[in-house]
Amino acid sequence: MTRSYDLIVIGAGTAGASAAHKCASQGWNVAIVDALPYGGTCALRGCDPKKILRRGAEIIDSARLMRGKGIQDEGLSINWADLMKHKHGFTYPVPQKMEDGLTGNGIDTLHGAARFTNRNSIEINGTHHEAAHFLIATGARPRPLDFPGHEHLVDSTDFLDLTVLPPRILFVGGGFISFEFAHISARAGSVPVIIDRGPRPLKGFDPDLVELLITRGSEAGIELQRSTDITAIEKSDSGYQVTVERSCRSETMGFDLIVHGAGRTPELSGLELDAAGVQWDEHGVNVAAHLQSTTNPAVFAAGDSANTPGMPLTPVAAFEGKVAASNMLKATTTVPDYAGVPTAVFTIPELARVGMLEQETKDQGIDVDVRYNDTSDWYSNYRVGETTAAAEILIDRSNDRIVGAHLLGPEYGELINFLALAMKLDLTTRQLKSMTAAYPTVSSDLGSML
Repeated sequence: MTRSYDLIVIGAGTAGASAAHKCASQGWNVAIVDALPYGGTCALRGCDPKKILRRGAEIIDSARLMRGKGIQDEGLSINWADLMKHKHGFTYPVPQKMEDGLTGNGIDTLHGAARFTNRNSIEINGTHHEAAHFLIATGARPRPLDFPGHEHLVDSTDFLDLTVLPPRILFVGGGFISFEFAHISARAGSVPVIIDRGPRPLKGFDPDLVELLITRGSEAGIELQRSTDITAIEKSDSGYQVTVERSCRSETMGFDLIVHGAGRTPELSGLELDAAGVQWDEHGVNVAAHLQSTTNPAVFAAGDSANTPGMPLTPVAAFEGKVAASNMLKATTTVPDYAGVPTAVFTIPELARVGMLEQETKDQGIDVDVRYNDTSDWYSNYRVGETTAAAEILIDRSNDRIVGAHLLGPEYGELINFLALAMKLDLTTRQLKSMTAAYPTVSSDLGSML
């Protein structure tokens, strides 16, 4: 029997759920399907559980920073099993809560792997479903690696479910996942090593602040090997032997666990998009600016599944899902607004960015006033014992508006939101500095940074 809907959403993560709710609230007959538990990467396998584990690392690091300043941290340690149990307390209820919310809004919740059979129908577990519209929001998966022994790597999902944290961990790749997990691991008692193929990790962030973060990580016990290629991984009695090549020299190192942190790619495998006439590539479904497939008007895509200029972030997936839903409902071509979207890598301390890098402003010929401050000795950082913190804010001289902001320091992941809001609302720095902040808070440093 074939069932028909106004909309079928493929992928029950942030983008998919937001679109499903929006369309169902307007009276559409909506179904959503996922082969994995409902909730998506962020809630179950990414942002949220990661930051719960980071909290344990924060406690350890904060106590160490205050050593000799009134805090005795001898014997303080992370009980990994208990910390993981705390994480599960959040993640375990998510799928049922999400599914209950969807069904409560009149949405049919389906389970299984979906594949297109033609331009307007999919098959799930042998049952065919038709729809006037489809939204593809299936997220991303680890980028395939091709060196011998790549099958021995675990991914971020596996790391976030470790019952025991091994003593020697290798993180492959110099991006978010490797740095965030390495900072957690170091404070939990492991010896983490990050291997990056290029000379500059965390390429999307200010290079000067990245170097400060690398030095801070080194002091915490994190080793970074740059311009290094893995040539082979072999299983051994004591773990894994990893052979690397650097500066034309080969070296072999031993590890207990190897974690894939070398990027992700849209998870479109198995959808058989060609059967639906949907053009796609390794960057996602080819969509117009308003998120509609360029080759099948019945299909939209959002989040990691769509080839858009938006960053691969949960908030971006959420508003793309809503924009796609609105365009389907109203037959409009509204384009998502990506201006003023901040991002952060939640190391210790965190590194945050919004807007352009300094080099990007030069490439565009913008006359910028670079306002850089070493904030390590400012009161808000002195108070907590932090010795590594800095801010660089880029101001367009022609109109006194922020075109980029880059922050490294405790709670700067919160502070970046003020700068993002200023960019979103097109505020001048004079207007932003007119805000009177509660004192003493980290936010009260903003005026001095400007």
